[in-house]
Amino acid sequence: MTDTTEYTPPKVWTWEKPNGGQFANVNRPTAGSREKKELPIGRHPIQLYSMGTPNGVKVTIMLEELLALGHIGAEYDAWLIRISKGDQFGSGFVKINPNSKIPALLDRSKSPPIPIFESGSILLYLAEKFDAFLPKDIATRTETMNWLFWQMGSAPYLGGGFGHFYAYAPFKMEYPIDRFAMETKRQLDVLDQRLAENEYLAGKEYTIADIAVFPWYGALVKGWLYGASEFLSVHEYVNVQRWADRILERPAVKRGRIVNRTWGEPSEQLLERHDSSDFDNKSL
Repeated sequence: MTDTTEYTPPKVWTWEKPNGGQFANVNRPTAGSREKKELPIGRHPIQLYSMGTPNGVKVTIMLEELLALGHIGAEYDAWLIRISKGDQFGSGFVKINPNSKIPALLDRSKSPPIPIFESGSILLYLAEKFDAFLPKDIATRTETMNWLFWQMGSAPYLGGGFGHFYAYAPFKMEYPIDRFAMETKRQLDVLDQRLAENEYLAGKEYTIADIAVFPWYGALVKGWLYGASEFLSVHEYVNVQRWADRILERPAVKRGRIVNRTWGEPSEQLLERHDSSDFDNKSL
């Protein structure tokens, strides 16, 4: 259905009612907590409050990769934040992340504990804390940061732009879907050209850049996002497909992908993670 009704913006915009869509019950133009609700605290140094969306998956993959390298200080409790129910507006969560978005992390190995929010910031914090997945060579490190920041700046067009209007808006609108589909395909082409000449985004090394980009664009080309693989002709991006398949071979990625997931087959969901044994009997 194409929306052909022209909209004239008011002189001053005001929020009078929810605007429809899947998240209409939680979206408001104001910040801050909406209820007093403390967060649970587990036994591990790192406490993660998240959900298995692409931004949340970045962090669980990173933590599982660190544990696979033997960094016992990366042991973590992953608590589920149900964003459709507004858990992110509880007072405890807002204290860690004033922006009320997942993921949020609390490093309790420090005194006082350090709160970290924004997925890119969390990846960089963990990479520096454990000296892993962030090259020391200045050129490769800079390339890693280039692609990390590319992802942080680009994904809103994919998720909040294309994903919203294609999958979550109350009805289909031609202009925004065309606009954001064009930008999403341009971004896939950027990645495809980069990966035509490089094994990973920063070159030969697997880094936090790959960990950041994979849950969005890897998931998109594998058909896991928005039911849009045919619409976007993702099969065209053969180098992104190759890269995504290579990353999917990593056991830590397989584990990280299912943490805090609330959809799909039960064997592919791990609502909360508090011990490595929680993965037993899961499809990995």
